[in-house]
Amino acid sequence: MIQIILASASPRRRELLEQIGLTFEVCPAKGEEIITKSAPEEAVQELARAKAREVASMVRQYGVRHGELVTPQDMIVIGADTVVAADGQILGKPGDEEDAFGMLSLLSGRSHAVYTGVALVFLDQSGRAGEHVFYEKTIVSMREMSEKEIRRYIATGEPMDKAGAYGIQGKCAIYIDKIDGDYNNVVGLPVAALYRELKKLGIDPYE
Repeated sequence: MIQIILASASPRRRELLEQIGLTFEVCPAKGEEIITKSAPEEAVQELARAKAREVASMVRQYGVRHGELVTPQDMIVIGADTVVAADGQILGKPGDEEDAFGMLSLLSGRSHAVYTGVALVFLDQSGRAGEHVFYEKTIVSMREMSEKEIRRYIATGEPMDKAGAYGIQGKCAIYIDKIDGDYNNVVGLPVAALYRELKKLGIDPYE
């Protein structure tokens, strides 16, 4: 049976994996998020890879707990990171309410891109046995928000832990006009793409 570790504290990513019926453990990465890439699709893959590698390096009791496992597919660490991109800017989580206001003002009344990078690190008994990294992109069109509406939304506290300062699955849903691409990608984890990529690698996460 494959053991899956989610290297994220995000409740949204946890809920998405639960939604598709996967059994997994949560072990959040704790390292500082450092972006060295300017292209958003490269940045999210870089961040996802760092998270997955960090948690994979923390696995100490593999041989004790899983002595019968012998193939790289026996343990998979999933790292993920999501950013919003608009006007060439990469928008992560806001630092404070004014930062959130600036982000939402930038996104108001226009379309932007949401990128989620996913990194899969495979472990065998000797340690890391390989990795696979990919990303998914979704275009989101947001209705125009007045300053009052933006301030009211920020006051809910919802924007403060979300890339681009909004949650498509939360109170900001009333300002989303349409999306082109995977909705779950905007929430934080493109589970359809995750399953597709695992199948490409010959891995069935349900076995």
